[in-house]
Amino acid sequence: MNCKMKKSIILTLVLIFSSCTKKSSELMSVTVKNSLAIDRAFETVEIDLKDMDLKGQTLEVINTETNEVIISQIINQNKKSSAGSFLLFQPRISAYSEATYKVNLIPIKDIDSTLMRCYSRFVPERTDDYAWENNKVAFRTFGPVAQKMVEDGVKGGTLTSGIDAWLKRVEYPIINKWYAKEALEKGAYHKDTGEGLDNFHVGISRGVGGLAVKTDSTYAVSKNFTNWETISTGPIRTSFILDYQDWYANGKIIKERKYISLDYGHNLTRYIVELKGIDRVSIGLTLHKKDGEVTTKTDEGWMSYWEPFFDSELGQGVVLKNKSALINFDRFVTDQKDQSNLYVESNVSAPIEYYAGFGWKKSGQFQSKAEWNTYLSRFSKCLENPIEVHVEWLPN
Repeated sequence: MNCKMKKSIILTLVLIFSSCTKKSSELMSVTVKNSLAIDRAFETVEIDLKDMDLKGQTLEVINTETNEVIISQIINQNKKSSAGSFLLFQPRISAYSEATYKVNLIPIKDIDSTLMRCYSRFVPERTDDYAWENNKVAFRTFGPVAQKMVEDGVKGGTLTSGIDAWLKRVEYPIINKWYAKEALEKGAYHKDTGEGLDNFHVGISRGVGGLAVKTDSTYAVSKNFTNWETISTGPIRTSFILDYQDWYANGKIIKERKYISLDYGHNLTRYIVELKGIDRVSIGLTLHKKDGEVTTKTDEGWMSYWEPFFDSELGQGVVLKNKSALINFDRFVTDQKDQSNLYVESNVSAPIEYYAGFGWKKSGQFQSKAEWNTYLSRFSKCLENPIEVHVEWLPN
């Protein structure tokens, strides 16, 4: 055998080995299709990994047309096993078009800290808040220590199951930074130094998306959350669970558990709520000074409240996943402090799913009520017509 033949065989073997290595690392092909006449982005594709054992490796998503690596995240809903693992990514897809991505198995890389864009945590240093954020918005709600302080007459407590809004003006994370500032200077996060501030009053109102049950003349609500569990943080989604002590309405005991998540690029938090003991529930938005404008859209399953807000304006909104469950809207106004709310009442399925959030004019995201309502209308339309996903698993 001459040298040229030897080199040819070796080269052929190398090429075959490289080809096999590349092929074996590709786990699946994912085709996404947009059936709407609008370009779409920041919509999260979820792929069930079917209890797959990654064997200490991770996944990489690549656009087959551009060869661009797409930011992705693996989450596990069940920390005790691989069951409930999902791959998340957000394709950009033009109107009436489709795109294909390949998913490769690769060694785990160092995590880029700048991609921790969707974040949440329990905050024991500020009593016992639970706070969450992405690049657009931030929220918090309150735990049992804050409730007990109020019940015991201790200053600094908070008694509410309402959802507080933190109005941020920057795309980078601010939760840890603002809490650290507050620890050094009382009231620091109530001052806007260019990043935004906490000037949203929640009190015992429903804030941005808290729950209530209509009684004869008013609304019954739960108290602070009692337990929490963080599920995920990362570039695409942060998610967690909040449990509540049993509460009462119309003579019935109500059990409540919330599965809460916030995705990158969204102004609305997603709530999937397990409720037992009732067949109807209302989702609320605080009316603050009652000087804002209400918009309701039964056929699209959403409501909004756009109000003057200090030196700016603010829009709040709720979008129901299942608009056919919508019963009615109620602009409930009372002289009782913090109890005036805009409500949408819904039948309780198992579980109920809705989205609630806000847009602050000063952040530069929305400049008018019309822009905010357009966002809610489009969000509802995309919920009703999700991106179609076809997954082809490849032999390995």
